[in-house]
Amino acid sequence: MTQMTPTEDEVTSEGQTTVQAADSIEVSQFVDQPPDAVWKRLTQREGIEALLGTGAMLGGKGEPWHAEDGSRGVVRSYHPGEQVRVSWHADGDAPATLVDLQTFRDGEGTRIQLCHEHLDGSIDHDQLRRRWERALRDLVGS
Repeated sequence: MTQMTPTEDEVTSEGQTTVQAADSIEVSQFVDQPPDAVWKRLTQREGIEALLGTGAMLGGKGEPWHAEDGSRGVVRSYHPGEQVRVSWHADGDAPATLVDLQTFRDGEGTRIQLCHEHLDGSIDHDQLRRRWERALRDLVGS
């Protein structure tokens, strides 16, 4: 995860926090559910598709995934109940980036933190930030 620096923008609303740097975007969402309930939803088809797109399915480490919108990648790391990391290409010609999603206990609920790293200037950061904010809202069903 990137560390906040004074040049980054932070936006907070509806339980979400977004940090945007030149080469990464972090989106955080609080959920009033325990981590195991959040993880269960994440690993079901509805949760995976909310995160990665319609048609996406997660396999084990090293296995590819793809969504109907053309985004695709490979599962890089998978730690049940804690973290999933995937490479992410916006389409077949897009450069590889890395999406890391982690869950943390936060009081009586759960904090979901998503960091999309290795972004370059060809990517519309605002559009991508909105995509991940929407994905986390859809993931938690709010």
